[in-house]
Amino acid sequence: MTRFFRGGGFVFLTALVGTFLAVAVAVAQDRPEEGGHELEVWTGAGHSVPGGTKDTSVWNAGVRYGWILTAPHGPGFLKGRFELAFDAVPAFVVFQPANTVYGAGVSPVGFKWIFATRGHVAPFLELNGGTLFTTREVPAGTSTINFTSGATFGMYFLEDHAWSLDVRYMHISNAGLTVPNPGVNTVQLRFGFGKFFGKK
Repeated sequence: MTRFFRGGGFVFLTALVGTFLAVAVAVAQDRPEEGGHELEVWTGAGHSVPGGTKDTSVWNAGVRYGWILTAPHGPGFLKGRFELAFDAVPAFVVFQPANTVYGAGVSPVGFKWIFATRGHVAPFLELNGGTLFTTREVPAGTSTINFTSGATFGMYFLEDHAWSLDVRYMHISNAGLTVPNPGVNTVQLRFGFGKFFGKK
Protein backbone atom coordinates (compact mmCIF):
# COMPACT_ATOMS: atom_id res chain seq x y z
CA MET A 1 0.00 0.00 0.00
CA THR A 2 2.91 2.35 0.67
CA ARG A 3 4.03 1.79 -2.91
CA PHE A 4 0.57 2.86 -4.04
CA PHE A 5 0.99 6.29 -2.49
CA ARG A 6 4.59 6.64 -3.71
CA GLY A 7 3.93 5.50 -7.26
CA GLY A 8 1.36 5.77 -10.00
CA GLY A 9 -1.58 5.01 -7.72
CA PHE A 10 -1.25 8.41 -6.07
CA VAL A 11 -1.24 10.12 -9.48
CA PHE A 12 -4.37 8.16 -10.45
CA LEU A 13 -6.17 9.11 -7.22
CA THR A 14 -5.22 12.79 -7.70
CA ALA A 15 -6.55 12.72 -11.29
CA LEU A 16 -9.77 11.07 -10.10
CA VAL A 17 -10.39 13.72 -7.45
CA GLY A 18 -9.55 16.45 -10.00
CA THR A 19 -12.09 15.03 -12.44
CA PHE A 20 -14.71 14.92 -9.69
CA LEU A 21 -14.15 18.58 -8.83
CA ALA A 22 -14.37 19.59 -12.49
CA VAL A 23 -17.70 17.78 -12.88
CA ALA A 24 -19.01 19.28 -9.64
CA VAL A 25 -18.29 22.81 -10.88
CA ALA A 26 -19.60 22.20 -14.41
CA VAL A 27 -23.03 20.84 -13.52
CA ALA A 28 -25.87 22.45 -11.61
CA GLN A 29 -28.29 20.08 -9.93
CA ASP A 30 -28.58 19.81 -6.19
CA ARG A 31 -31.20 17.06 -5.78
CA PRO A 32 -31.53 13.38 -6.73
CA GLU A 33 -33.87 12.91 -9.70
CA GLU A 34 -34.92 9.92 -11.76
CA GLY A 35 -32.36 9.30 -14.52
CA GLY A 36 -29.73 11.38 -12.74
CA HIS A 37 -26.40 10.42 -11.22
CA GLU A 38 -24.44 10.96 -8.03
CA LEU A 39 -20.72 11.60 -7.69
CA GLU A 40 -19.23 11.78 -4.19
CA VAL A 41 -15.92 11.63 -2.35
CA TRP A 42 -16.14 10.39 1.22
CA THR A 43 -14.19 9.38 4.30
CA GLY A 44 -15.19 7.45 7.40
CA ALA A 45 -13.84 5.95 10.60
CA GLY A 46 -15.06 3.80 13.45
CA HIS A 47 -14.35 1.18 16.08
CA SER A 48 -15.20 -2.49 16.60
CA VAL A 49 -18.38 -3.53 18.37
CA PRO A 50 -19.35 -6.87 19.99
CA GLY A 51 -19.78 -9.91 17.76
CA GLY A 52 -16.29 -10.12 16.28
CA THR A 53 -12.65 -9.25 16.91
CA LYS A 54 -12.21 -6.66 19.67
CA ASP A 55 -10.05 -3.54 19.97
CA THR A 56 -9.95 -2.84 16.23
CA SER A 57 -10.46 0.52 14.51
CA VAL A 58 -10.78 1.42 10.84
CA TRP A 59 -10.38 4.47 8.61
CA ASN A 60 -11.29 4.51 4.93
CA ALA A 61 -11.80 6.92 2.04
CA GLY A 62 -13.28 6.48 -1.39
CA VAL A 63 -15.23 7.68 -4.38
CA ARG A 64 -18.86 6.84 -5.15
CA TYR A 65 -20.79 6.85 -8.42
CA GLY A 66 -24.53 6.25 -8.33
CA TRP A 67 -27.51 5.93 -10.67
CA ILE A 68 -30.92 7.23 -9.58
CA LEU A 69 -33.19 4.57 -11.07
CA THR A 70 -36.70 5.56 -10.02
CA ALA A 71 -39.02 8.49 -9.55
CA PRO A 72 -40.44 8.90 -6.03
CA HIS A 73 -42.82 6.10 -5.09
CA GLY A 74 -44.05 4.35 -1.98
CA PRO A 75 -46.61 5.11 0.74
CA GLY A 76 -46.60 8.23 2.90
CA PHE A 77 -43.38 9.06 4.73
CA LEU A 78 -41.67 6.00 3.14
CA LYS A 79 -41.90 7.56 -0.32
CA GLY A 80 -38.51 7.76 -1.98
CA ARG A 81 -36.15 7.06 -4.88
CA PHE A 82 -34.00 3.99 -5.45
CA GLU A 83 -30.30 4.41 -6.23
CA LEU A 84 -27.76 1.81 -7.34
CA ALA A 85 -24.23 2.82 -6.27
CA PHE A 86 -20.63 1.72 -6.82
CA ASP A 87 -17.76 2.57 -4.44
CA ALA A 88 -14.02 2.47 -5.12
CA VAL A 89 -12.06 2.47 -1.85
CA PRO A 90 -8.34 3.16 -2.53
CA ALA A 91 -7.55 3.82 1.14
CA PHE A 92 -8.56 1.39 3.90
CA VAL A 93 -6.56 1.23 7.15
CA VAL A 94 -7.23 -1.29 9.92
CA PHE A 95 -5.71 -0.59 13.36
CA GLN A 96 -5.37 -3.95 15.11
CA PRO A 97 -3.75 -4.75 18.49
CA ALA A 98 -1.04 -6.75 16.66
CA ASN A 99 -0.36 -4.33 13.79
CA THR A 100 -1.67 -1.66 11.45
CA VAL A 101 -2.83 -2.97 8.09
CA TYR A 102 -3.25 -1.09 4.81
CA GLY A 103 -5.59 -2.07 2.03
CA ALA A 104 -7.96 -1.14 -0.76
CA GLY A 105 -11.31 -2.40 -1.86
CA VAL A 106 -14.35 -2.10 -4.02
CA SER A 107 -18.04 -2.16 -3.19
CA PRO A 108 -19.88 -2.85 -6.45
CA VAL A 109 -23.26 -3.44 -4.86
CA GLY A 110 -24.90 -0.52 -3.07
CA PHE A 111 -28.69 -0.33 -2.74
CA LYS A 112 -29.82 3.06 -1.46
CA TRP A 113 -33.30 4.40 -0.68
CA ILE A 114 -33.38 8.22 -0.64
CA PHE A 115 -36.52 9.50 1.03
CA ALA A 116 -38.38 12.10 -1.03
CA THR A 117 -38.44 15.38 0.88
CA ARG A 118 -39.16 18.94 -0.19
CA GLY A 119 -36.62 20.60 2.08
CA HIS A 120 -32.83 20.69 2.06
CA VAL A 121 -32.45 17.52 4.17
CA ALA A 122 -33.06 14.06 2.65
CA PRO A 123 -32.63 10.96 4.85
CA PHE A 124 -31.49 7.69 3.27
CA LEU A 125 -31.04 4.00 4.03
CA GLU A 126 -28.45 1.76 2.36
CA LEU A 127 -27.32 -1.86 2.11
CA ASN A 128 -23.98 -2.65 0.44
CA GLY A 129 -21.35 -5.31 -0.08
CA GLY A 130 -17.87 -5.63 -1.49
CA THR A 131 -14.33 -6.99 -1.25
CA LEU A 132 -11.31 -5.80 0.74
CA PHE A 133 -7.65 -6.61 -0.07
CA THR A 134 -5.02 -5.91 2.61
CA THR A 135 -1.26 -6.09 3.05
CA ARG A 136 -1.61 -8.33 6.15
CA GLU A 137 -4.29 -10.58 7.60
CA VAL A 138 -7.49 -9.01 8.94
CA PRO A 139 -8.07 -10.10 11.65
CA ALA A 140 -4.49 -11.13 12.47
CA GLY A 141 -3.79 -14.76 11.56
CA THR A 142 -6.68 -15.14 9.10
CA SER A 143 -6.77 -13.78 5.53
CA THR A 144 -5.62 -10.85 3.36
CA ILE A 145 -8.82 -11.16 1.29
CA ASN A 146 -12.09 -10.28 3.01
CA PHE A 147 -15.65 -9.46 2.10
CA THR A 148 -17.56 -6.50 3.46
CA SER A 149 -21.25 -5.97 4.05
CA GLY A 150 -23.01 -3.10 5.72
CA ALA A 151 -26.15 -1.18 6.57
CA THR A 152 -26.40 2.59 6.77
CA PHE A 153 -28.66 5.39 7.94
CA GLY A 154 -27.73 8.88 6.86
CA MET A 155 -28.74 12.35 5.77
CA TYR A 156 -28.08 14.44 2.67
CA PHE A 157 -27.81 18.19 3.14
CA LEU A 158 -28.75 19.60 -0.25
CA GLU A 159 -27.51 23.02 -1.31
CA ASP A 160 -25.36 23.88 -4.36
CA HIS A 161 -23.65 20.58 -3.58
CA ALA A 162 -24.73 17.54 -1.61
CA TRP A 163 -23.11 16.99 1.78
CA SER A 164 -23.80 13.71 3.54
CA LEU A 165 -23.39 12.38 7.05
CA ASP A 166 -24.17 8.78 7.98
CA VAL A 167 -23.71 6.06 10.56
CA ARG A 168 -22.88 2.65 9.11
CA TYR A 169 -22.47 -0.84 10.47
CA MET A 170 -19.79 -2.79 8.55
CA HIS A 171 -18.98 -6.48 8.84
CA ILE A 172 -15.59 -7.69 7.56
CA SER A 173 -15.18 -11.46 7.08
CA ASN A 174 -13.27 -13.88 4.83
CA ALA A 175 -16.41 -16.02 4.31
CA GLY A 176 -14.61 -19.20 5.34
CA LEU A 177 -11.50 -18.81 3.16
CA THR A 178 -9.50 -19.57 6.32
CA VAL A 179 -10.22 -21.08 9.72
CA PRO A 180 -10.79 -19.51 12.19
CA ASN A 181 -12.94 -16.71 10.76
CA PRO A 182 -13.80 -14.39 13.67
CA GLY A 183 -14.54 -11.35 11.48
CA VAL A 184 -14.61 -7.69 12.48
CA ASN A 185 -17.78 -5.72 13.20
CA THR A 186 -17.52 -1.93 13.25
CA VAL A 187 -19.76 1.10 13.59
CA GLN A 188 -18.46 4.01 11.53
CA LEU A 189 -19.25 7.67 11.06
CA ARG A 190 -18.86 8.76 7.43
CA PHE A 191 -18.79 12.21 5.83
CA GLY A 192 -19.22 12.88 2.11
CA PHE A 193 -19.16 15.74 -0.37
CA GLY A 194 -20.68 15.38 -3.80
CA LYS A 195 -23.11 16.37 -6.50
CA PHE A 196 -26.26 15.08 -8.15
CA PHE A 197 -26.28 15.72 -11.89
CA GLY A 198 -27.80 14.62 -15.15
CA LYS A 199 -31.50 14.64 -15.85
CA LYS A 200 -33.41 17.71 -14.65
